This record gives sequence, C-alpha cells and structure tokens, in this order.
Amino acid sequence: MIKLTTPLSEAQIRALKVGDEVLLSGNVILSRDTGHKFMVEKKPDWLRPILENAVIYHCGPVVAKNPDGTWRFVASGPTTSIREEPYQAEVLETYTVRGVIGKGGMGPKTSAGLQKVGACYFHTTGGAGALLAERVKRVIDVKMLEEFGSPEAFWIIEVEDFPLVVTMDSHGGSLHDEVLKASQERAKALTA
Repeated sequence: MIKLTTPLSEAQIRALKVGDEVLLSGNVILSRDTGHKFMVEKKPDWLRPILENAVIYHCGPVVAKNPDGTWRFVASGPTTSIREEPYQAEVLETYTVRGVIGKGGMGPKTSAGLQKVGACYFHTTGGAGALLAERVKRVIDVKMLEEFGSPEAFWIIEVEDFPLVVTMDSHGGSLHDEVLKASQERAKALTA
C-alpha cells in the first residue's frame, strides 16, 4: 500500500503504475458535471491555487449541517467519471491537477491528458459511500454552493487514508482497457 498526501508532485504520480493501491490523505476537491463545465468555460482564477497539484473527486456527497454551522459528510461515494470525458483533459492541464478519483474509468482524451500533465485516475469503490465518508476528516470549505447546489458544488475536504487503486496511469496504462479487451476475447471464445 502506497501512502500519499496532497499536494502531490509530478514525480510522485509518474512513479505510480496501474494496479497500485494507494491510501490518500490531505485535501481533495469534489467536482462533477456542472463544475467541470464551469472550469472549462470560465477558467476561474480563484480555483487555480485550490487545484494545483491536487486531486479532484467525482462525487456528489450527502452532507449534513452540524449545530455549530460546520458541515459533515454522511455519504461520499464516487459518481461515474466518463461523464467528465469532454472536460477532464483540459481541466488537468489548465489547473495542473495531479489526480482524479471516480468510478468506471475514463476515455482516450483523458488518458492523453494524464500522460501530458503527469496525473493518474484513481478508482474507489462504488456503493460504499457511507464507509468512504468515514475517511473524510473535515469539510474545509465549499464554493458555489448556492449557484450549483450541494451535489455539484466544489467541496474542499480533508481525507485520511482514503482507499484507492490506480486504474489509469501517467504512462498510458489503463486497467479499464485491459479488462475490456480480456472480456471481449473471452466473449468471442465463448460464442465461437
């Protein structure tokens, strides 16, 4: 198990390979469809220092407000990442993002972006939102909450030992492509 803490360097990410298991600690920024479209179309400068050498998590959290006005995560499971394929490579390059967390993998455009920037795609377990929320130590801030709503806002959180697997690396490796190819070959053999 590889332990990493944000902010991440390009060298740390380039050292990772498909199949590596990672426990991530530090700050993570949540963003989904609306946030990615906003980052590409508006390129807000205020996001640059937040995202530089950071990790974006494709997640629409379930949150609750504590009596003291702070937020806590009730569930924080990953959302399907392929929806961000039109935007992800440009977001990686524009903001020097070092990692993306989600489920299901991403496509060739994102793979090219990962290789160019020195970033990787981390897969986390879908259906385990309540367990993953236990790894969220605190909500540092939330941006665009009123404009985008809770699931689409930029939540800035601190995580500890968040469990991940590298499924797309900065060298063009993709576990998703490997599984697809093996499945297609097996299906062909079964139907022959």
